[in-house]
Amino acid sequence: MRGGVVQYELPHRQGREKYVVTHEWHVLIEEDTWTNERADGVALRLHRWTLAGTYRIGQDEAEAVAAAEDAALHYIPRALARRARPGDEPAREAFLGRDGTWVVLVRQRQRVCHIRVSAARLVHARKEAEAPPKTLKEKLRGALDGPPPLPEPWAPPGSPARTRPERD
Repeated sequence: MRGGVVQYELPHRQGREKYVVTHEWHVLIEEDTWTNERADGVALRLHRWTLAGTYRIGQDEAEAVAAAEDAALHYIPRALARRARPGDEPAREAFLGRDGTWVVLVRQRQRVCHIRVSAARLVHARKEAEAPPKTLKEKLRGALDGPPPLPEPWAPPGSPARTRPERD
């Protein structure tokens, strides 16, 4: 373990896979975003939480909790920041949940935004791995044989593996 980072190698289907286990704390900021959709002549306003940013804090949990509180009290959502004038200070109501997550209601000029701020420990990180490009021979063989089978879906350890229905 060096600087709070432990590196492991695990056996994997296609070989050996590396992933990193860390003990670093981050502040996560999520914004409530919405889209307007129409279905059967009815206008729907669909809400969902979107991760707006992650900020690395370090090894200390108390420092991450303090940074999360500061973000909850000072972060301005993008929807309000785009329309803000110099010197504007939005109204803010911040609620602290039992689990340490902040839910903040931010208002400015008839616009209302919600943000959720939490301190979280990064436990697992894995880098992206791309398959090597196919050769012309493999592309032609794939066109004749059809697509390769899909990887098996995830199943909890100790449970019977899920079976995929046979294709006709």
